[in-house]
Order: sequence, then structure tokens, then C-alpha cells
Amino acid sequence: MSTANGFSQSLTQLLNNPDYYQEFRAGDYVFHEADLATELYIIQSGKVEVGKTSPDGKELSLRLCSTGDVIGELNIGLESNFFLLHAKALEYTKAAVFTTSRLKPELQKDGKLAIDFINLMNNALRRDQTKFRDLVMFGKRGALYSTLIRLSNSYGLKQEQAIFINIALTNQELANFCGTTRESVSRLLNELKRKGILTICKGYITIHNLQYLKNAINCEECPVHLCTIH
Repeated sequence: MSTANGFSQSLTQLLNNPDYYQEFRAGDYVFHEADLATELYIIQSGKVEVGKTSPDGKELSLRLCSTGDVIGELNIGLESNFFLLHAKALEYTKAAVFTTSRLKPELQKDGKLAIDFINLMNNALRRDQTKFRDLVMFGKRGALYSTLIRLSNSYGLKQEQAIFINIALTNQELANFCGTTRESVSRLLNELKRKGILTICKGYITIHNLQYLKNAINCEECPVHLCTIH
């Protein structure tokens, strides 16, 4: 099983030996909010959306995960811990599953491994924090621009003078990443198209001026591994 670059040898060895594998159909939930968090998942194939649902049913998508991505909120230090987010398969997905009962003793006996594991989980938290920053500081516009930048880092294919985002998304799916309405996203996208910042064809976005988006949200040029949609 392949894992992300930068894992230590001991962590890679641990993550290459899951307790079991689990399959999900499109629309299945890997886990729900408030489920007991006793497993960690690494995606082997497919795509999974990780997000939050408000009491009034409004959805905020935080991550769009694919092969090699780690999902879950496993907290080894708590006797009872619940997922704060949900994860839903967007297509057929296979995941490697790691249980608390196995991970806890492994991490307790190896301090270096425990630190590596904490760093792994912390990276996902830092990605979410930077996204919340853009949403709070720059509103709907900033949330959309931030999402487009993150998509370009995760799924962007460089062309001569543009970046083609190699994943099709509806305006509603983009709105879910921005915590806003489809109508607001449509209006902002049309504005960007009129300015020549991007073009859209059959759900696929091509960004012609990425720097414009970065300048609009005072981009801090975070490391790419923190500025992704994964």
C-alpha cells in the first residue's frame, strides 16, 4: 500500500499493515458525525468527501480525498471519542482500516512513532485551519478563491499559460466547499469568467490567472502540503 511522501520508515511500516479493508459504494458514509471514533482510514481507491453538517442541514465540505489520503479523527488519548465530521464516498471506494485497539499499544511503546503519527494527523488539522481563515477573513469570495487554489494544487495539470483542474465539480459541490449557496458561487464564477481569470467546460475548470486569486486573499504562500483539498 502506498502512502504519502515524507512518512518515516516505522510509520510507513505501520500504515502498510491495516487491520482490514473495507469497501464503500457511491453515497455510502465511511463514518457519520457523532459516531464513536475507533478507526482510522487510508483510501486505497476512489474519492471521499469529508465535511460537516449544520443543525439546519447546510453542508460544508472540508476535504476531497483520494488514494493515499488519511481520514478520521482518531484520538488515542481518550477512552471515548466521537467523530466531529462525516466522510462520504463519492464513488466506489476501498479503504484500509486501522483500529484504536491496535494503534494505541503500538504508539505507546514507540515514542518516535507516536510523534510521527501526531504530525500526520496535525497536517490535516492545519489544512482545515487555513481554509477557515480564508472563509472568516474574506467571506464567500475568499472561500471560493481559496478552494480554487487548493484544487489547482491537488488536481491541477499545468498547461502553457494555464492550470487545468482534472476533476469535474458542479457549482453545488463548489458551494459546499465554500459554506455558501450555489447561486453565490455561480455569480462569483461568472465574474471570474468575464475577467478572463478562468474558463469552465462541462464542469472542468481551467485557471488562466492563478496569481489574481492569490492576490485577492493575500495568499501567504503556505507549503503546498497544507494548501490542498485533500
